[in-house]
Amino acid sequence: MAPRTKQRQIKEIVRCGKEPVHFFNRYVKIQHPNRGLIDFKTYDFQDDCTKDFNDHRFNIVLKSRQLGLSTLVAAYAVWLAIFYKDKNILVIATKLAVAQNFIRKVKTVIRNMPPWLLMPSIVENNKQSILFSNGSQIKAVPTSDDAGRSEALSLLIVDEAAFVRNFDEVWRGLYSTLSTGGRAIILSTPNGVGNMYHKLYVDAEAGVNEFNPIKLMWDVHPDRDDEWFEKECKNMTSMQIAQELMCDFAASGNTFLQPEDIEYFRSYVKPPIERWGPQAGVWLWKYPQPGRKYVISADVARGDGADFSAFQVIDTQESEVVCEFKGKSPPDEFAHVLAEAGRKYNNALLCPENNSYGYALIMKLVELEYSNLYYANQRDKFAAQYGAPDISKIGFTTSSKTRAQILTKLEEVLRRHEIKSYSSRLYDELKTFIWKNGKLQAQKGKNDDLVMSLAIGIWLYDTSPVLTQQGQKLSDAMLAAFAVNASDDVSKHESPFFNSRVNSQYYDMSRPILTDQDLVPKRDESLPGFWWLLK
Repeated sequence: MAPRTKQRQIKEIVRCGKEPVHFFNRYVKIQHPNRGLIDFKTYDFQDDCTKDFNDHRFNIVLKSRQLGLSTLVAAYAVWLAIFYKDKNILVIATKLAVAQNFIRKVKTVIRNMPPWLLMPSIVENNKQSILFSNGSQIKAVPTSDDAGRSEALSLLIVDEAAFVRNFDEVWRGLYSTLSTGGRAIILSTPNGVGNMYHKLYVDAEAGVNEFNPIKLMWDVHPDRDDEWFEKECKNMTSMQIAQELMCDFAASGNTFLQPEDIEYFRSYVKPPIERWGPQAGVWLWKYPQPGRKYVISADVARGDGADFSAFQVIDTQESEVVCEFKGKSPPDEFAHVLAEAGRKYNNALLCPENNSYGYALIMKLVELEYSNLYYANQRDKFAAQYGAPDISKIGFTTSSKTRAQILTKLEEVLRRHEIKSYSSRLYDELKTFIWKNGKLQAQKGKNDDLVMSLAIGIWLYDTSPVLTQQGQKLSDAMLAAFAVNASDDVSKHESPFFNSRVNSQYYDMSRPILTDQDLVPKRDESLPGFWWLLK
């Protein structure tokens, strides 16, 4: 019951101004989607959040869905605006409809407050803002690059920050508006790794920035138990579960690989044993081994832009990346680094991307007389040995079609854990290599140069007639199945080869009439046990 005397009302106003949780639970009403207008009875975790909002200048909230945080923040904004003068509160939302919905929540709180408690009058009221006579205002706007830039803010609220377009640019512009002592509450469910919200939260947990991290899993709500969780999960994908319930950054994003596969590569990360080359960008984990075959695949950039040039050295016997480069070098300098790495690794088969700047790099490699360059057609390679090489035939051509092919093969190989990499740089790229508008690409501000160079290498390593693992495994299996020890009685072995036409090189053709004995090959002790497979 509301206090009846003016003295009691004043006492209650003072208490509400000091204790927002008391104000919420006694005088705030909210609109419930099923129950209509109800009293706002806060849960313990909401009370804890409110205390953090007061105690810390910057708060960042990682939350499960439907915990009532947007409602709590709306009530907090009302409390700040009516009990304190000249508070400029700005809410950044993902789109206009969300901004307007926030203002509706604010208006629901104000409309249902007792008149004696609403001390300032409303002097301006529209769909996106409310201005009070005490100089305070609450305004909600959709995302834009210049949102709130010209304002000195008392409180900035960013709702679902992980989904705000260009939030990194928005935050850089808004941070300066808080320089006069303003506060910030940033809240969201996760949306993958590598974005600005993820960085702010991770840095907050590490104590790198000023934000106070608040993590609210699905089970902080007292009405939720294991039965509720299992029921919810039945109607959701694994990504939705991670995003909406588990507060899992890695599993919530639409990444190229599944979180468990990305984690697999993290488990192998270790520092290189040697670094050399431009900007010490060549990282080496294993030295070249005599007799080993190596493949070097390269992604080529201009050298002074946002992208990096990169290469991967793959040991085809051990199926592992033993060396890599990532750096900003012009194509001619990059060619020297490639040639040096190729010669160190047993004159490795070298396959650079031949698009754009790759053409200039290949010209330089030819000038440097690097002998083991990749040709898609072996006839072209053979022809180059007897004349000037056709540069257009060297290397790998990246197009929309081939890009899809090599990334499909890369996903398969990485998902099956068929290759090892020890690189923290590759691991970082895999975390931020995502599906966006139906296309695989690096998140904004990130790179995918090591990913693409590895994709080219895997494609060659796994599909080239010379290098294919499957081809080698098939050959080994055939030899194991058909090999005959020279000391065995060949006639005891059954094989479809025995029923094929007789080869005059290995059969005695002097007899005029063929008998069953003619179907048994004659021995040649100078040949290995599987000599009879040869023509």
